[in-house]
Amino acid sequence: MAISDTTRRELLRRVSALSCCGAAASTFGIQLATMGEAAAQTSPGFQALVCIFLFGGNDANNMVLATDNDSWGRYFAARNTGSDPIALMPAGTPATALNAVNPVTGRTPTNFTIPEAWGGVLPITSAIANPVPAGTNSPARTFGLNPHMGALLPLWTGSDGKGQRLAIAANVGPLIQPTTKAQYRARSVPLPANLQSHNDQQSTWQSGAAEGAQRGWGGLMADQFLSSNGANAVFTAMSTAGNTVFLAGQNVVQYQMSTSQTAPAIRINSATNTATTVFGGANANVRIREIIRDTTGSSAFMKDFGAKVIRSQDATDTLNAQFAAGGAGATVAAPTQLLNPITRANETNSLAVQLQSVAKVIASNAALGTKKQVFFVSMGGFDNHDIQNTTQSPLMARLAHALAYFDGALSNINGVDYRNAVTTFTASDFSRTFTTNGDGTDHAWGSHHFVMGGAVKGGSVYGQFPTVGVDQGTFANPDMSGNVLIPTMSVDQYAGTMGKWFGLTDAQLSSIFPNLNNFGSNKYLGFL
Repeated sequence: MAISDTTRRELLRRVSALSCCGAAASTFGIQLATMGEAAAQTSPGFQALVCIFLFGGNDANNMVLATDNDSWGRYFAARNTGSDPIALMPAGTPATALNAVNPVTGRTPTNFTIPEAWGGVLPITSAIANPVPAGTNSPARTFGLNPHMGALLPLWTGSDGKGQRLAIAANVGPLIQPTTKAQYRARSVPLPANLQSHNDQQSTWQSGAAEGAQRGWGGLMADQFLSSNGANAVFTAMSTAGNTVFLAGQNVVQYQMSTSQTAPAIRINSATNTATTVFGGANANVRIREIIRDTTGSSAFMKDFGAKVIRSQDATDTLNAQFAAGGAGATVAAPTQLLNPITRANETNSLAVQLQSVAKVIASNAALGTKKQVFFVSMGGFDNHDIQNTTQSPLMARLAHALAYFDGALSNINGVDYRNAVTTFTASDFSRTFTTNGDGTDHAWGSHHFVMGGAVKGGSVYGQFPTVGVDQGTFANPDMSGNVLIPTMSVDQYAGTMGKWFGLTDAQLSSIFPNLNNFGSNKYLGFL
């Protein structure tokens, strides 16, 4: 059976090369192809969005905490239980020396695996007062960060003289429309599919649909700026974490790269390396490369395939040249070592290394001709059903260390401060149950997230920080059903606000996020 030109080109687009991975349709943005690229002509200069995905479901209840007396009492009562309590210590509590009794709990830490050894949560003040929610008996909300996230305090406060450039988005999660506790329990409004499922909620955060979705909102945003990136549009959507639905667009082809700091482009094979020999022949690789790139055959399929191979090899050479000595990206400094709060040993922070790769690509934007880029990096290990104290703590330290490193790297790239041009944000499957199962937590829903960048209106908590505590007995928590916080900020609002900053129009955003208009005048939030 003959293959039409249209079918052949589509097939080749999907299997083009190891360094590029194709994508097909999802519930986000079906109409985007007809909308053109108007935003590209109205958004001068360079901009980038960087998604840090925390795979496994980060327990945001131990990352950002309400610390007013009423909230803290409810938090501590819920989490200071079980065989290995996961409750953090209150602000101002000094780190307890090993083999000394902790004044708050009366327990004696013998190593660094329990919260008594870490000191209290780190107090932060929200510049915009967060409303005191129903059921909370406090005159005002106060907040704190996990004790291992001290690297973020200068970004929050602006104490380094560079402005407040870190914000918190409170209680974010997938929603189809605003949903109350009563509506959730009665199932009287449409709800996202398969809540609390890892694979489905990872996909829903990235694409708006459960597992099997084929287009993500990062890729659909990137679609709108392909033409402005010129000859190197292949670098519009880039991942250091393998193939991801987040970067899958209708037209954009996501570019996967390694975290090698000298040659990150994933080669088709060694034929692109002319420095080695094959069977003792110094020029064999050159000849192999010529054969691979041959487009003189009579088959249209072969010609298209050859063109894809040539594009992939040329992109490999172009990107690697920017990371090599003398390239624009080579000037980006490596991250420092991280002190693991549990093992007390210095270690390489793999998330910071991914962000180093991103910074090098951003440093190369002038040489590459890219005006808009979307990046995806990730960190796993957050499915903490057990031993949460020893597993989440290093992850919190790595996240804070990596964010602070990336902020510093962007502050001076070849003499230019890129922080105003780059917005970095976290995402995760879901948060965890507010109560402990003894030494860990289970799957939940609404979660808190960080947004970082020079354009971020930092130093504030955005969205309603929920009532904390368990939903049982005499205390009926209006924000919680069982152990699950019902989100008060949708992923559509969270992402749509970043898309607005990125230069997309209301019409484009409504197409990417079909549920966005369900949130009325609150569809865009104020953190950018």
